Amino acid sequence: MSYVSGFLTPVPDANKATYLESARKGWSLFKDYGALAMRECWESDVPEGELTSFPLAVQRKEGESVVFSWILWPDKATADACWASMETDPRWREMMDMPFDGKRMIFGGFDTLFEA
Repeated sequence: MSYVSGFLTPVPDANKATYLESARKGWSLFKDYGALAMRECWESDVPEGELTSFPLAVQRKEGESVVFSWILWPDKATADACWASMETDPRWREMMDMPFDGKRMIFGGFDTLFEA
């Protein structure tokens, strides 16, 4: 089954267009390294929680929106090879100027349990 890299990120609303452009550039590289699909989703109905919520998880500030994104891979080995390429492929360095606070990004890899 496929493998998923997932991300949750707070992005300043003023940087929405810049973020989208960065995502488009990133997709070309992820695709080169075997990604099957990528989704970038800008919050539209993300409530504040008392104990847990997307805004609490990323410490969303005034004027920011939560972005939920994921990359679909054929398998974990392909994803791992892509992440390792960030140390050697100079194209990744061109993308290091992120339009958000990367310290508040949450990310992880997930094995697929069910696909429909």
